[in-house]
Amino acid sequence: MKILFIGDIVGKPGRKALKYFLENHRDEFDFCIVNGENAAGGRGITPLIAEEIFSLGVDVITTGNHIWDKKEIIPYLNENSRILRPLNYPPSAPGKGWGLFSVNNSTELAVINLSGRVFMPCIDCPFQKVEEIIPEINVRTSCIIVDMHGEATSEKIAMGYFLNGKVSAVVGTHTHVQTSDERIFSCGTAYITDVGMTGSFDSIIGVRKKEVMRHFITQIPFRFKVAEGEVSVNGVWMELDEMTGKALSITRIKERVE
Repeated sequence: MKILFIGDIVGKPGRKALKYFLENHRDEFDFCIVNGENAAGGRGITPLIAEEIFSLGVDVITTGNHIWDKKEIIPYLNENSRILRPLNYPPSAPGKGWGLFSVNNSTELAVINLSGRVFMPCIDCPFQKVEEIIPEINVRTSCIIVDMHGEATSEKIAMGYFLNGKVSAVVGTHTHVQTSDERIFSCGTAYITDVGMTGSFDSIIGVRKKEVMRHFITQIPFRFKVAEGEVSVNGVWMELDEMTGKALSITRIKERVE
C-alpha cells in the first residue's frame, strides 16, 4: 500500500502547488492524506476549500489547532467524515479525530489526528487518547497513520516511540519546517518529526517576510498575509505491508513547483 502524506497547505499558493503535484504523481499512490488546517488564507479551512482539496484526489484532510479559525467549518465537520480534527479535543467538540477508510476497495486504513500540548492549547492527553482508541481500530485493521500535530520536537518524537509497533506511521505536522529524521523504528513504525509545509518557499513559514520581521523587531501585532511567489511541496511517500501494517519505507518529498 503506497501512502502519500502532504504537509500543511498554506493558503492559495499551497493549494495550487498541491494541485500541480497531484496531477503529476496521480498514479504513484493508493491513498493521499493532506494537512489542511492553514488552507484558507493561512489560518483555518472552509467547507468550500475542503471540497476543492478533495476534488484533487485527496482522500483525507487532517488538521490541528487552527481547525476552529473559520467558523463555517464547524457544521461541516459533522457532515464529512473525511476531514478530521484532533482526537484529543473534548468528546463534545464537533467532528471526529479518527476514521476508517477503504484503499483500492480492498484494504482498510485508519487515520488518527492528534494535537500536542507543549506550547499548544491545553486539551486532553494525546498519549492516553490514542492508546484508548487503538484496540478498537485493531479489530478492523493494523494499517494506521497518525498525524501528530505539535510544536515541540520532543513531544512528537516521544509519540513516535510510544506508538512504535502499534501503528504504521507517526507523521509530524504544524511547524512548517521539514525535518530530515525520517526513519523506521525497530518495531516497524515509520516516523518523521515534521513533514514541512506546502506553500510559498520565499516566506517565513508560508507568510510574508516583512510583517513577520516587523513583529519580531517591534513586538507589535500585525496581520500576517500569505506569501506569494515560488512554491514548494513538502511531504512523505510511505509504503505499508497490508497484512501486518508495518512500514516498509518512508521517503521525504521536497519539490519546487513553478
